[in-house]
Amino acid sequence: MTWLPKNFLHPVRVDVPGGFHLRPIRGADTDLDYPAVMGSRERLWSIYGQAWGWPPASMTYEQDREDLERHEREIAAHESFNYALFDDAGTALLGCVYIDPARKVGFDAEISWWVVDDRVGTALEHALDALVPRWIADEWPFERPCFVGRDLSWQEWLALPDAA
Repeated sequence: MTWLPKNFLHPVRVDVPGGFHLRPIRGADTDLDYPAVMGSRERLWSIYGQAWGWPPASMTYEQDREDLERHEREIAAHESFNYALFDDAGTALLGCVYIDPARKVGFDAEISWWVVDDRVGTALEHALDALVPRWIADEWPFERPCFVGRDLSWQEWLALPDAA
Protein backbone atom coordinates (compact mmCIF):
# COMPACT_ATOMS: atom_id res chain seq x y z
CA MET A 1 0.00 0.00 0.00
CA THR A 2 1.21 3.50 -0.77
CA TRP A 3 1.21 6.11 1.96
CA LEU A 4 -2.41 7.21 1.30
CA PRO A 5 -4.98 6.48 -1.40
CA LYS A 6 -5.43 9.34 -3.89
CA ASN A 7 -9.07 9.85 -2.89
CA PHE A 8 -8.40 9.93 0.88
CA LEU A 9 -9.83 12.98 2.65
CA HIS A 10 -8.15 13.67 5.98
CA PRO A 11 -10.38 14.59 8.92
CA VAL A 12 -10.55 18.32 9.56
CA ARG A 13 -11.92 18.12 13.12
CA VAL A 14 -11.99 15.32 15.65
CA ASP A 15 -13.87 15.75 18.92
CA VAL A 16 -12.02 14.63 22.04
CA PRO A 17 -14.12 13.81 25.12
CA GLY A 18 -14.24 16.52 27.76
CA GLY A 19 -14.68 19.56 25.51
CA PHE A 20 -11.57 19.36 23.34
CA HIS A 21 -10.84 18.76 19.67
CA LEU A 22 -8.09 18.01 17.18
CA ARG A 23 -7.61 19.85 13.93
CA PRO A 24 -4.76 20.19 11.43
CA ILE A 25 -2.19 22.66 12.69
CA ARG A 26 -1.50 25.90 10.81
CA GLY A 27 1.20 28.53 10.80
CA ALA A 28 -1.34 30.90 12.34
CA ASP A 29 -1.31 28.70 15.48
CA THR A 30 2.19 29.82 16.48
CA ASP A 31 0.91 32.15 19.22
CA LEU A 32 -0.60 29.10 20.96
CA ASP A 33 1.91 26.45 19.87
CA TYR A 34 5.13 28.18 20.88
CA PRO A 35 4.29 28.55 24.59
CA ALA A 36 2.83 25.01 24.66
CA VAL A 37 5.97 23.47 23.15
CA MET A 38 8.51 25.56 25.02
CA GLY A 39 6.60 25.18 28.30
CA SER A 40 6.92 21.39 27.92
CA ARG A 41 10.25 21.43 26.09
CA GLU A 42 12.31 19.29 28.47
CA ARG A 43 9.76 16.46 28.51
CA LEU A 44 9.19 16.74 24.74
CA TRP A 45 12.96 16.58 24.16
CA SER A 46 13.10 13.43 26.30
CA ILE A 47 10.51 11.88 23.96
CA TYR A 48 11.38 13.27 20.51
CA GLY A 49 14.88 14.66 20.88
CA GLN A 50 16.94 11.63 19.90
CA ALA A 51 14.64 10.71 16.99
CA TRP A 52 13.70 14.15 15.66
CA GLY A 53 16.06 16.64 17.31
CA TRP A 54 12.96 18.48 18.51
CA PRO A 55 12.28 20.81 20.20
CA PRO A 56 15.70 22.41 20.47
CA ALA A 57 16.32 24.58 23.54
CA SER A 58 17.15 27.52 21.29
CA MET A 59 13.98 27.34 19.15
CA THR A 60 12.69 30.83 18.43
CA TYR A 61 9.14 31.94 17.80
CA GLU A 62 10.03 32.48 14.14
CA GLN A 63 11.50 28.97 13.83
CA ASP A 64 8.34 27.53 15.34
CA ARG A 65 6.21 29.51 12.89
CA GLU A 66 8.30 28.22 9.98
CA ASP A 67 7.94 24.66 11.31
CA LEU A 68 4.16 25.03 11.57
CA GLU A 69 3.97 26.48 8.07
CA ARG A 70 5.93 23.44 6.83
CA HIS A 71 3.47 21.15 8.62
CA GLU A 72 0.59 23.06 7.02
CA ARG A 73 2.09 22.51 3.54
CA GLU A 74 2.73 18.81 4.26
CA ILE A 75 -0.87 18.37 5.40
CA ALA A 76 -2.19 20.02 2.23
CA ALA A 77 0.02 17.72 0.15
CA HIS A 78 -0.91 14.65 2.25
CA GLU A 79 2.78 14.06 3.02
CA SER A 80 2.34 13.93 6.80
CA PHE A 81 -0.11 15.25 9.38
CA ASN A 82 0.17 17.25 12.59
CA TYR A 83 -3.09 17.65 14.46
CA ALA A 84 -3.15 20.21 17.28
CA LEU A 85 -5.19 19.52 20.41
CA PHE A 86 -7.30 22.50 21.45
CA ASP A 87 -9.82 23.38 24.09
CA ASP A 88 -13.30 23.76 22.55
CA ALA A 89 -12.94 27.54 22.30
CA GLY A 90 -9.67 27.15 20.40
CA THR A 91 -7.89 29.43 22.85
CA ALA A 92 -5.33 26.94 24.21
CA LEU A 93 -3.14 24.45 22.36
CA LEU A 94 -2.72 21.49 24.69
CA GLY A 95 -0.76 18.96 22.63
CA CYS A 96 -0.34 17.39 19.20
CA VAL A 97 -0.85 14.15 17.30
CA TYR A 98 1.60 13.27 14.51
CA ILE A 99 0.70 10.91 11.67
CA ASP A 100 3.65 10.21 9.40
CA PRO A 101 4.64 7.77 6.68
CA ALA A 102 6.67 4.89 8.06
CA ARG A 103 10.39 5.54 8.35
CA LYS A 104 11.01 2.05 9.72
CA VAL A 105 10.45 -1.39 8.20
CA GLY A 106 7.25 -3.24 9.11
CA PHE A 107 4.76 -0.39 9.27
CA ASP A 108 2.76 1.79 6.91
CA ALA A 109 2.40 4.74 9.30
CA GLU A 110 3.92 6.06 12.50
CA ILE A 111 1.76 7.84 15.03
CA SER A 112 2.73 9.63 18.23
CA TRP A 113 1.18 12.26 20.47
CA TRP A 114 1.72 14.39 23.52
CA VAL A 115 -0.02 16.78 25.89
CA VAL A 116 1.44 19.82 27.62
CA ASP A 117 3.11 19.21 30.98
CA ASP A 118 0.21 20.41 33.11
CA ARG A 119 -2.15 17.92 31.39
CA VAL A 120 0.06 14.84 31.88
CA GLY A 121 -1.84 12.22 33.88
CA THR A 122 -5.17 14.06 33.58
CA ALA A 123 -8.49 12.97 32.10
CA LEU A 124 -7.55 14.82 28.90
CA GLU A 125 -4.39 12.74 28.42
CA HIS A 126 -6.31 9.53 29.15
CA ALA A 127 -9.04 10.53 26.68
CA LEU A 128 -6.45 11.24 23.99
CA ASP A 129 -4.66 7.95 24.72
CA ALA A 130 -7.94 6.09 24.22
CA LEU A 131 -9.08 8.11 21.21
CA VAL A 132 -6.01 8.11 18.95
CA PRO A 133 -5.69 4.35 18.25
CA ARG A 134 -9.47 4.04 17.72
CA TRP A 135 -9.53 7.12 15.44
CA ILE A 136 -6.63 5.80 13.37
CA ALA A 137 -8.32 2.38 13.03
CA ASP A 138 -11.71 3.86 12.13
CA GLU A 139 -10.82 6.78 9.85
CA TRP A 140 -7.36 6.21 8.38
CA PRO A 141 -6.48 3.63 5.70
CA PHE A 142 -3.52 2.02 7.46
CA GLU A 143 -3.00 -1.70 7.78
CA ARG A 144 0.08 -1.65 10.05
CA PRO A 145 0.31 1.59 12.01
CA CYS A 146 2.97 1.87 14.69
CA PHE A 147 2.11 3.89 17.77
CA VAL A 148 5.65 4.97 18.60
CA GLY A 149 6.24 5.26 22.31
CA ARG A 150 3.19 3.05 22.88
CA ASP A 151 3.51 -0.17 20.80
CA LEU A 152 7.26 0.00 21.22
CA SER A 153 9.59 2.43 22.90
CA TRP A 154 11.37 5.17 21.01
CA GLN A 155 14.63 3.27 21.62
CA GLU A 156 13.15 0.11 20.07
CA TRP A 157 11.82 2.15 17.14
CA LEU A 158 15.22 3.80 16.56
CA ALA A 159 16.86 0.35 16.48
CA LEU A 160 14.58 -0.90 13.67
CA PRO A 161 15.91 -0.93 10.10
CA ASP A 162 15.00 2.10 8.04
CA ALA A 163 12.29 1.68 5.38
CA ALA A 164 13.47 1.84 1.79
